[in-house]
Amino acid sequence: MENQKANKLVDKILKDLDESGINKEALIDDIKELRTYALEEQIPLVVKVLRLTYEHLEENSTFLIPILDDEPLEDEEEGAEAVNDLDTPVESLKYLIALTKNLNNKGNIADLREYKELFARY
Repeated sequence: MENQKANKLVDKILKDLDESGINKEALIDDIKELRTYALEEQIPLVVKVLRLTYEHLEENSTFLIPILDDEPLEDEEEGAEAVNDLDTPVESLKYLIALTKNLNNKGNIADLREYKELFARY
C-alpha cells in the first residue's frame, strides 16, 4: 500500500506474529485497522482478503489456510493448489499480510487472489 502508516502497521503485525504468534484479539484489531487503509486507498482485493482473514481468525482462533508455493509440483493435478508442507499458521499469515505491502508487484496481486479463492473454498 502507498500509505506509510499502513506499511508501518504491516511491519508491526509481522513483528507481533514473530514475537507472540497468533494473538487473536490484538491481531484481529490490527487487521481491521489495516483494512481501513485499504478502503481509503480503494483497493477492493486487499479489503476483501483482509476481511476474510479476520473472519477466518474469529471463527477458527488460528490461521488454517496454507502458505502458497511458488510453483506447482509436476505430479499435481492441473488446477490444484500447490502448498508447502513445512508451513505453519504463523508463516502463512505473515506471508499473506506481507503481500499487502507491495501491491505494484503483480505476483503479490496474483497470490492475494489465490488466497481469496482458498478462503472461498475453506
